[in-house]
Amino acid sequence: MKYVVITGASSGIGYDAARYLIARGYHVFGSVRKQADGERVQAALGEQFTPLLFDVTDGAAVATAVSQVSEKVGGSGLAGLVNNAGIAVAGPLMHLSLEEFRQQFEVNLFGLLDVTQKFLPLLGAVPNPTHPPGRIVNISSVSGKIVYPFMGPYAASKHALEALSDALRRELLLFNIDVVVIEPGSVQTPIWDKAQDLDTAQYNETAYKGMLDGMKRVFVNQGKNGIPVEKVSEVIYEALTKEKPKTRYVLARKLLTSWLLPRYLPDRRFDKIIAKRLGIIK
Repeated sequence: MKYVVITGASSGIGYDAARYLIARGYHVFGSVRKQADGERVQAALGEQFTPLLFDVTDGAAVATAVSQVSEKVGGSGLAGLVNNAGIAVAGPLMHLSLEEFRQQFEVNLFGLLDVTQKFLPLLGAVPNPTHPPGRIVNISSVSGKIVYPFMGPYAASKHALEALSDALRRELLLFNIDVVVIEPGSVQTPIWDKAQDLDTAQYNETAYKGMLDGMKRVFVNQGKNGIPVEKVSEVIYEALTKEKPKTRYVLARKLLTSWLLPRYLPDRRFDKIIAKRLGIIK
């Protein structure tokens, strides 16, 4: 039996990754923030799924979860930690509150690092471990390399995650623990259905109001036409099992227009393309 921890397992990428790994013989510990979600997912995925009740920003709850997992896996340790939990804060940086910006980093970066630090001993970051080293898979985003208007907080957190992942990968060579980053574009998950309901009322009296409405329409359309969530699960499985996985896996919806052109067009050229699309300039 191989054991894996996945954060943010109540829906979307986390839920499907748990389903996919369980079907391939893993026991998955999945973090949820509500007891009801844990019961629902366990009922759907069966006895090979164990819910862990914690928010990644709650250090005490994370520590309790580590103790639960340690008791279950014993000397077998963990084969992997999939850092998937995250939030997306949107809005124009000119008007965004620092509280919202800080919350973006509390979840997507500080909470992620706390979870990683606490689970690292179970992954083999100890002297003379009793099991093969586990792996860390960090779910980043194409936003870790490409920034769109009004997504500055989210993109900043993912840019930071890219740097953190590189540092961790090099530091953990000491224990032969690999760190792999997965950078999906738009994925077909329920989160996009909520984009149209994003509350932008706080910006109604700013020059950006109409543009934010356009942003929501773009997000909804991207979600409907995104990559199937199982594609991400397949890559997570490869990252955990392949002898020599890539350090990064890009899963762009359209490789040319969603990844290559935004990265290699001159900055000011790309600025104008995106600004016109969102109505920032005519």
